[in-house]
Amino acid sequence: MGRSIDQVIASLPRDQQEQIEARYDELRQEVEGLRELRQIAGKAQEDVAAALNIKQPSVSKIENQADMYLSTLRGYVEAIGGKLELTVKLPARPPVRIEHLGDLTQPATRPPARRAGSRRRLA
Repeated sequence: MGRSIDQVIASLPRDQQEQIEARYDELRQEVEGLRELRQIAGKAQEDVAAALNIKQPSVSKIENQADMYLSTLRGYVEAIGGKLELTVKLPARPPVRIEHLGDLTQPATRPPARRAGSRRRLA
């Protein structure tokens, strides 16, 4: 009969066991997608649907989307009790945190609208 993974790990030297445990903790912090994130938060699709004021099948659709608006992602994350933070990592620069991108509660800043009929003159 074969040994379990726990038995194999227990037979390793202590330093290797610690490395395995540390890597396990790192991997546990990563998630595959929104469904897994919701499950970690202990929420059912029905809970998220109620918080977003949508129907449960729409939550399933959001969880299976490959692309979505940031406002949709922010709403979903907040519905499971989280907070969405966006960080941009550029080469040779420290990480930059973007505030309010995709946040519908913050007013969007737009350039002033041009009057109808006004044109730019090119010199």
